[in-house]
Amino acid sequence: MSVQSVERALDVLEALADHGGEAGLSEIAARTGLPYGTIHRLLRTLLTRGYVRQESDRRYALGGGLVRLGGIAESMVGVWAQPYLTKMVELSGETANLAVLEGDFIVYVAQVPSPRRLRMFAEVGRRVLPHSTAVGKVLLAGRPAPEAVAVFERTGMPRRTPNTITDMPAMLAELGTVKSRGYAMDLGEEELGVHCMAVPVVDGERVVAAMSVSGPAERIDALDREDLAERMRKIASDFGNELRPTG
Repeated sequence: MSVQSVERALDVLEALADHGGEAGLSEIAARTGLPYGTIHRLLRTLLTRGYVRQESDRRYALGGGLVRLGGIAESMVGVWAQPYLTKMVELSGETANLAVLEGDFIVYVAQVPSPRRLRMFAEVGRRVLPHSTAVGKVLLAGRPAPEAVAVFERTGMPRRTPNTITDMPAMLAELGTVKSRGYAMDLGEEELGVHCMAVPVVDGERVVAAMSVSGPAERIDALDREDLAERMRKIASDFGNELRPTG
């Protein structure tokens, strides 16, 4: 049995998250369908606990109290992902990674290395910009286009290699391709000689993470791309089902 006040408080937090972490009262009301008085009462409690803060312009934002919870939850998701990443290594022979979007950055939260002597590493905890990575493309392809544009405008899409996409129309076209075919490629765009394929992890309707395999370009290119993508999507789907809220 659900507790209505808890559900409503979570609705408010999710509304703030859906608006990029900050929203006005009217935006929260439009997203949740809750009366203004109910939202005010919930916000007062969330403000007291540090899960929400009020800005100088009277808008509300996610608060620092969520950082500790988020860090612990992120580490647990990394633990849960290990058996699925192991399956991807067995499937491809290459290093498998799990990444999430934090603000404007991609953060690698889990990894299972390839058993091969020559293998790729993306250190857990490493933060990279999204435009030059397959995981970044997958994560932003799962967001509304204006949100992706806002991220790229803030980060600037710097050139990492001669292969990096740095033009906004070209990047938006790339995201459209990623969304339609269900996977993204990094063809030496972050690091020359390294190729990567990534697929989305969906916990219902939202893309919450990306799973990838990465390795030397010649080995990745030798794999059957469509077959690999299909099998990776199945593994990512199984993992997403584990993350899916119940009830």
